[in-house]
Amino acid sequence: MKGTFITVEGIDGAGKSSFLPWIEHRLRAGGREVVLTREPGGTAVGERLRDILLHGALSADAEALLMFAARKEHIDAVILPALAAGTWVLCDRFTDATFAYQGAGRGVDERRLAALEHWIQRGLQPDHTILFDLPVEVARARSALVRRPDRFESEQADFFTRVRAGYLRRAASDPKRVSVIDASRTPDGVEAQLAALDFLR
Repeated sequence: MKGTFITVEGIDGAGKSSFLPWIEHRLRAGGREVVLTREPGGTAVGERLRDILLHGALSADAEALLMFAARKEHIDAVILPALAAGTWVLCDRFTDATFAYQGAGRGVDERRLAALEHWIQRGLQPDHTILFDLPVEVARARSALVRRPDRFESEQADFFTRVRAGYLRRAASDPKRVSVIDASRTPDGVEAQLAALDFLR
């Protein structure tokens, strides 16, 4: 039986990474086998590309191409084998992030991104996506408390405003797949929203 593919999305500082362990535990408590992974990354090659993407000097087009290069390795080496084995895959970011960050944020033509998506993913899409949504000013304040910012986290507020809008457009275009979580609530409030999702019950 094919596994289930869940992705978790949101602008930097929205809190998605803080709740990934909770989501993983919830799935395991329901008797599922789970692989927790991330993008960019998830493989040895992907992690090397992640370092370049987070800290290198890249054009917007090169950034998008490297994202899909890392994704191709990730899909072939991790995601598809796990799904074929009946395992649930829980991934920190996937293609929605590319359309939000490189598309809406950087201005890369979404038709080019869609062509790359079709070529690299060959129809693979998440079964469920959890989008942690938060006002940009709140997310930036949270990020500033965590660690030294990477190349993305160092962007200005208007960049994240575009990214957030890109995410919300994606959610509105596919409401059956994308569940929007109000990440401005207390941790208990966020957990309550997550617990109400059908696939996490």
